[in-house]
Amino acid sequence: MNFQGKTAVSTGAASGMGLLFAQNFTSLGGNAVLCDVNEEVLKEKVAEINAKGQGKAIGVVCDVRDYKQVCNARDKAVETFGSIDVMANFAGGTARRMLNVGWESEFPDVPIEVFEWGLDVNLKGPFYFAHAVLSQMRKQNSGLIINIGSITGAEGDGKGMDYPTAKAGLMYGLTKSVAQYGSKYGIRCVCVSPGPVLTRAAMASMKTLLGRAAEPQEIIDLCLFIASEKGQFINGENIMIDGGRNAMERIK
Repeated sequence: MNFQGKTAVSTGAASGMGLLFAQNFTSLGGNAVLCDVNEEVLKEKVAEINAKGQGKAIGVVCDVRDYKQVCNARDKAVETFGSIDVMANFAGGTARRMLNVGWESEFPDVPIEVFEWGLDVNLKGPFYFAHAVLSQMRKQNSGLIINIGSITGAEGDGKGMDYPTAKAGLMYGLTKSVAQYGSKYGIRCVCVSPGPVLTRAAMASMKTLLGRAAEPQEIIDLCLFIASEKGQFINGENIMIDGGRNAMERIK
């Protein structure tokens, strides 16, 4: 895979899979725009990428819930590198865990502001970025938007309801809709939906048919394949990469 001359925007990119995607993309010759709310860590990770000299990176402080900040990230990417070839929406997480609020409370007893945060980050954020970058991709007559779904979007979650609600919206609503719109402009949209991934130790306890959780690199390898010349025929689809969890026998 060679991404020489290509530019990817990655959200949630100061850590986790958003960072890993940017690191991989630049190691393969591409440019990366790392977006995150954590300015201090963002600067550190951008400097580490640039020190390797294989690709180029910039950091843009961006809260994906703020459309003006989203547009600023888009504009910085175009001003610096001239194009946006891949938009990768990694920012997200279950609100109860991310905000450490009401984990033992029942759904109606959790402040609605907690779930608003989750819906905004996990669904409105990717929606905002799609709206913002599609104007640039339309000018280019090319581009790819990668949404990150989750097995939880197919399974549901009776405690953290914001997360499966948002992820299902990405997996089946936003991804197909963007693919339909973008087709006449050479723009693709694909959703990658992981099962348990070892970004957190707790993920190791989630069951899969393969008897393990995924390594983060396995998820990123799929994203890179979709973005590469070898993955150009994949469009408008939600791809489960879950070790067979979605195929497991349900509770009777």
